[in-house]
Parts: sequence; structure tokens; C-alpha cells
Amino acid sequence: MNDAKMRLVFVVEDDEEVRVSTRTLLEASGYSVREFASGEDVIAAGDAAAAGCIVLDQDLSGISGLELIRQLRADGVQTPAIMVSGNGRNLVAAATNAGIDAVLHKPISAAALEQWLEQIFSSKPHAASDSPGRAPSV
Repeated sequence: MNDAKMRLVFVVEDDEEVRVSTRTLLEASGYSVREFASGEDVIAAGDAAAAGCIVLDQDLSGISGLELIRQLRADGVQTPAIMVSGNGRNLVAAATNAGIDAVLHKPISAAALEQWLEQIFSSKPHAASDSPGRAPSV
């Protein structure tokens, strides 16, 4: 990963308060952040591959977080992704199939989010994963 991409996180969240608080947390931890209120906004921007990681809500207005990642993958964008969801654990299988690196359940722990981002940005194997390619649920 190049230096510019290395610490850039796209935050995709339709709840403005959550989006701003996530941005504030990540910037305080040294990340550059771009905010998006919808999956459609990410697609319209056309540069999801510029991010080092995408942190997104599953329950977005418009296309869902899963559908956004599926569309990006179909377009060849392999940017790592961390999904945040208030839904049950049955989302993990669908997330794994869509190419999502981790599913964090609401309310998310700042420590868990930062741990996953550090693992992604340092290109280390995902220690919390049961096996390669699985999206662990935290």
C-alpha cells in the first residue's frame, strides 16, 4: 500500500451523528477520513480503490452495505472492508461471501475498530479470524 492510501478510511454511514463521531475517533487515531452518507455516494465518487479501508454500516438508506461491497467487488475494487451492524450473527456468512474482512456489532467498541484497522493497514493476518477468508464477528 502506498503512503497516501495507507491511512485513508472511507466511513459510510447514513446517520450523521454516528458518521461524525466515527470520523472524529479515527482522525484522533491518526487516520485520514472521507465521509459518505450512502453507498450511492461512494459509487458516484468513483474512487473507492483509493481508500486503505472502508468502514460501513449494513443498514444504509438506499443500497445496503453488503450490496455496496458486492458492487465494488464486481467492479474490481478489493479495498478491505469492516461492516458495522445491529443485526444478528447470521450476517457474518453473507459478509464473508461478499468479501468483508470483519463484522462489528453495534454498539461498536472503539478498541475493536482500531484493532481491525491496524491489522488491515499493517497487512498482518487477521488474528481474530477463525480461518483465512472468514469475516469474524466481534
